[in-house]
Amino acid sequence: MYDLPSEEVGEPGLPDQFHPLQAKLLRLTFQPGNYDPEQVFSAMDLNVYYDENHTRRYKRPDWFGVVGVPRLYENRDLRLSYVVWQEGVSPSLVVELLSPSTQGQDLGQVEAEADGTPTKWEVYEQILRVPYYVVYDRMMEGFRGFELERGATAESPRYVEVEVRENRWWLEGLELGVGLWQGTYENVNRLWLRFYGSSGDWIPTPTEEERQARESAEQREEWERQARESAEQRQEEERQTRESAEQRQEEERRAREAAEERAERFRRLLMENGINPDEI
Repeated sequence: MYDLPSEEVGEPGLPDQFHPLQAKLLRLTFQPGNYDPEQVFSAMDLNVYYDENHTRRYKRPDWFGVVGVPRLYENRDLRLSYVVWQEGVSPSLVVELLSPSTQGQDLGQVEAEADGTPTKWEVYEQILRVPYYVVYDRMMEGFRGFELERGATAESPRYVEVEVRENRWWLEGLELGVGLWQGTYENVNRLWLRFYGSSGDWIPTPTEEERQARESAEQREEWERQARESAEQRQEEERQTRESAEQRQEEERRAREAAEERAERFRRLLMENGINPDEI
């Protein structure tokens, strides 16, 4: 990895602003359900060296993901490129973002070069045998998925296009799905390609997780506030109920005392007039 060039002089850079944003969103949400995050690697616009016999040959996917390799090169360093014969594992998924200059290569519509250098499609399909291949046309707002044909012979694997339903495709071998999401990312609202989990929910980015956690905390605080207010309201109602009961008891006591006082005055009046109240 340290000996092979990570870039070529005069090689064009990224074609537009969309490519790096889209690739970053894929990287942030690429979380296969059956692999430890420390055994998952993904990258954008990184050289993939695929032929140990022709070490200068490489392809540079817009984005690719690999499972079963350390997140860091030899568990200690950020990669300069991805050298398949050293890593021992081919990419599990490649995503190409279509543009006019690369569309022919991305869709396998060009012939191999005269010197025998294989096309991008041939490398993904025949040499690396990447299980899942996605091409996204943001201008047409749609993506196509290709999967290595099951049961294909080891000598001649080939891609077959899958049926993408409702802009979603479940990648069974990764326990992960890829689909189109209408939403705002990096303050841009559009259709983005991103991953979703087995629940069908979009896998959140760290920023989205923080926002969700903050919103959950705020919601919990609101629930707690409402609970406190409800408890205070119940206490107030109970206090008012007690006060009403005490007031009724006081009124009843006063009524009894008034009745007793009237009875006593009447008794005295009778006695003053020589009448024994007990004989009435």
